[in-house]
Amino acid sequence: MHPIANLQQAEAWNDWEGVHWAEHSERYDGMMGAFDPPLFAAAGITARDRVLDVGCGTGRTARLAARRAHDGNVVGIDLSAPMLERARRDAAAEGIDNIAFEQGDAQVHPFPDRGFDVLISRGGVMFFADHVAAFTHLGRALEPAGRLAFLCPHPAGPDSAYARATAPLSPFLRQASPASTGMGSLLDPARIRHVLAAAGFTDIEVAPFEAPMTFGADAGDATDFILSMGPTRHNLRDVAPATITRLRSEMRDTLTEFETADGVRIHGAVWIVTAKGASRRS
Repeated sequence: MHPIANLQQAEAWNDWEGVHWAEHSERYDGMMGAFDPPLFAAAGITARDRVLDVGCGTGRTARLAARRAHDGNVVGIDLSAPMLERARRDAAAEGIDNIAFEQGDAQVHPFPDRGFDVLISRGGVMFFADHVAAFTHLGRALEPAGRLAFLCPHPAGPDSAYARATAPLSPFLRQASPASTGMGSLLDPARIRHVLAAAGFTDIEVAPFEAPMTFGADAGDATDFILSMGPTRHNLRDVAPATITRLRSEMRDTLTEFETADGVRIHGAVWIVTAKGASRRS
């Protein structure tokens, strides 16, 4: 693999959290699936586009992009070998042949100059060690008139649906898990605009989007999934089994409020960010 700038993230996503995402990709894609349509509407991918998916993970967004760019091609890049293995397997199973996956750090990876028409990311850009350096580097890989579209979390208040749904866990969630370090790096629209402008991007737009996120078939299933997720598992690693049992019961009761005919659905929010290709390349 090429040189890595984000060493901590590379280690984390190739450890147990990356394995968990790879083994449960359907669950994570189901959780985030409602945000895919607005992301792709913002990206405006056309048939002949060359698309780069940054932090592609297990490849769901890269596969969606490849279907849209059916006469073009898609490259998905990610640090995680376990997730990329799943991405390649799923793309092959679906018969998608205009797609390739590369293991690497998008902040420093040797992309071809002006090699892409569209750059997308379903959150992967949050984890860069140096956002200005990363987006400046990505700008060189994007056509000057190319399109950038990504999503990142909208800050959730203490009264948000997710806060209510996971209230029993809140006293225990004291620190980020290794892979979730950096998730709060692009919460502020002013910071997003500053980073992109400093990297040379233009026509920057940051718009909120809200949608229900599916966490499981019912309260019990959603409880099991949330307790297995990286940040939860990390923070509960030293908690006594009896306390875990109590938390499981309390979570199941709390999540009952969010049960619907389509599963446990908790309202979530993201920023949809768009910009045009960098106006300068140093």
